[in-house]
Amino acid sequence: MNTPSSITTLCMAGLITLSLSGCGDEKEPTAAPAAAPAAVADPTLVTPPPAVVARITVAPLSNHPITDILRVAGQVDFDEQRIARIGSTVTGRVVEVKRHLGESVHAGDVLAVLNSAELGQAQLAYLKARSQAALEQRNVERAKLLLTADVIGTAELQRRENALEMAQAEHRAATDQLKVLGMSDAALRRIAQTGNIDSLKPLTATSSGVVVERNVTQGQVVTPSEPMFTIADLSHLWVVAEVPEQQAAGAKLGQDVAIEIPALGGEQVSGRLVYISDTVNPQTRTVLVRTAVENKQRRLKPAMLATMLIATEAVPRLAVPAAAIVRENNQDYVFMQIKPGQFKLTEVRLAPEVNGLRPVISGVKLGDPVVIDGAFHLNNERNRQALEGA
Repeated sequence: MNTPSSITTLCMAGLITLSLSGCGDEKEPTAAPAAAPAAVADPTLVTPPPAVVARITVAPLSNHPITDILRVAGQVDFDEQRIARIGSTVTGRVVEVKRHLGESVHAGDVLAVLNSAELGQAQLAYLKARSQAALEQRNVERAKLLLTADVIGTAELQRRENALEMAQAEHRAATDQLKVLGMSDAALRRIAQTGNIDSLKPLTATSSGVVVERNVTQGQVVTPSEPMFTIADLSHLWVVAEVPEQQAAGAKLGQDVAIEIPALGGEQVSGRLVYISDTVNPQTRTVLVRTAVENKQRRLKPAMLATMLIATEAVPRLAVPAAAIVRENNQDYVFMQIKPGQFKLTEVRLAPEVNGLRPVISGVKLGDPVVIDGAFHLNNERNRQALEGA
């Protein structure tokens, strides 16, 4: 056995074993730690450059006298003090219609002509009563002469005087009946002078205005209970509305109000409250209010829809100028100053604008420093910085 060769072989095996075990004990390299995420910028904060700061104005929020506006649905209506519903005073048949829907008329204009047997009979009764009264008057005068001549006694004179009184009473009743049927004093005098009976009855306008209703046609038989024409003065109209009872205290008699007319493109007209109901409608829990408006141009028409804007008494309320509001995504915002040169876009809830001011509901409080002028430029700068950051 070759001892040196064996020893050499054993040494080589040991070295290989040590080498392999040393390789197994080597440590793998440690991975580098991950970088910390970059801080996300607040999109509501903005730090504008000096050029933009020079164009804005900051002021603490304060209270302002604010007048609430009640918006009440209503409609245009006739002025009931300037409307006339005209009907016949006798029963008769319409033989002629002289005025039609939409025509302008004046007081005294003939609207239609009726033929009335009732009127003819009343005229005949008037002529008979007038003739009988004249006859009895002559009988009394003759009786006085006969009494003076001692031809008749005092009793006969008294009998004839009583008959005269009855005839005169019947004459007055017949006269009153014709006046009730619509005959004028001039027409009565004409009948008395000529003795002619005229059964034609003209229906005349009692006021000036426009024919807004005509409920009669030629040949129709009418009675006194039927309105034939409606005439309205459209130069003055009413706007009526129902105010909820909780808000009715804000309406004052005689105050000026604005009225929006959707049919005129939302145009506003001025009016004055002339009536506030003393009672509440139990079905709707509302109070009726009425406004008088001028309509000389005839642009407003009865039954048009309207919105009545009633201003209540002014009270101090926290408000921001309308120029301070930034509108985004259907929401209102203002810029509040966090520190000099830095501003934050702050969400707010605001009431509708009143005289250039928006009353505050929530989001800011009294004394907060807010950008009241130049908010538009500041918001542009915020958007620019956001785009650059992205």
